[in-house]
Amino acid sequence: MRPVPRGTRAGFFAGRYKVVPEDFEVEEVPAYEPCGRGDHVWLWVEKRSLSTLDLLHELAVALDRDEREFGIAGLKDAQAVSRQWVSLEHADEARCAAAAGERFRVLRTSRHGNKLRMGHLHGNRFGIVLRSTRPEDLATAQAALAELEQLGVPNYFGEQRFGKRGANLQKGLDVLRGNARAFAARMPRRVFGLVVSAVQSEVFNRVVAARRDRVHELLPGDLAFLHRNGAVFPVEDLAREQPRAARFELSPTGPMPGPEMPEPAGEPLAIEREALAALELAPDAFHRLPFRLARGERRPLRVPVEGATASAHDGGLKLTFTLPRGAYATAVLRELLTDTIWFADR
Repeated sequence: MRPVPRGTRAGFFAGRYKVVPEDFEVEEVPAYEPCGRGDHVWLWVEKRSLSTLDLLHELAVALDRDEREFGIAGLKDAQAVSRQWVSLEHADEARCAAAAGERFRVLRTSRHGNKLRMGHLHGNRFGIVLRSTRPEDLATAQAALAELEQLGVPNYFGEQRFGKRGANLQKGLDVLRGNARAFAARMPRRVFGLVVSAVQSEVFNRVVAARRDRVHELLPGDLAFLHRNGAVFPVEDLAREQPRAARFELSPTGPMPGPEMPEPAGEPLAIEREALAALELAPDAFHRLPFRLARGERRPLRVPVEGATASAHDGGLKLTFTLPRGAYATAVLRELLTDTIWFADR
């Protein structure tokens, strides 16, 4: 099963990206910088055409350590050139600084008092080259990015969340429609978690698509996301809260289904139930999973785009922008590009 397609917008122009890894640059925006002292060595690493998990494996081999000892704040695209922090406790800093491979290098090192944990970042800064565009597309891209900075971008999960050709999504649906415990008994726990999260992401994407042109508007019954601190609360006074949404202080949320996820009311709940039903899933489908997986949470339907620019580059365009953690650059690209976009890694 393939993930749900884009919403109602068909994009503005055609373009190709990820033709070569250098066309897609990602740089982590850390939540804090290492202080320069402590038991943990932090490595600022640049990798090319290498997943973050494969990077940890190569670092483990180079430093003769177990890859589970390394800390990271987030996973970065494999088909890209990316830079991110990696931490390792009780390590020789000089040896860490000298670590290198065919597809990675350590740019600098420092020290800090704690291990990096997933989520210890503000977001990611992207530099993306679009090829096969037309000269007139530059002005279109600049105007579209200005609109996205004002209204935000629909917070779609990227296709990498679903596995190749949606394989993780289909396996996750099989789990949730069948005997979850039987699947868990014969499936590695990490894989089990990936396929179930793919279904959560698909439900969320379907809700975003259903509200595609209203992701900046609150509806009666919504649960709102406060961007300042991530708090979620019910919208009880729409007239009071909608101006705050217009100022991008808060946004409506969608479901990452699970037993601990609060539900909205009214039209938002109906939209979410319809997304589940379209996948032939009961409202409590995620409540019977083992391992305390997929406990559920709310996710904003849109996210802010900061520092967005478009410029002419090598016969095409170059886009730069920053997104908060958990947001995908492809969410921006799908707002700009028509369905003729092309992925080099397919």
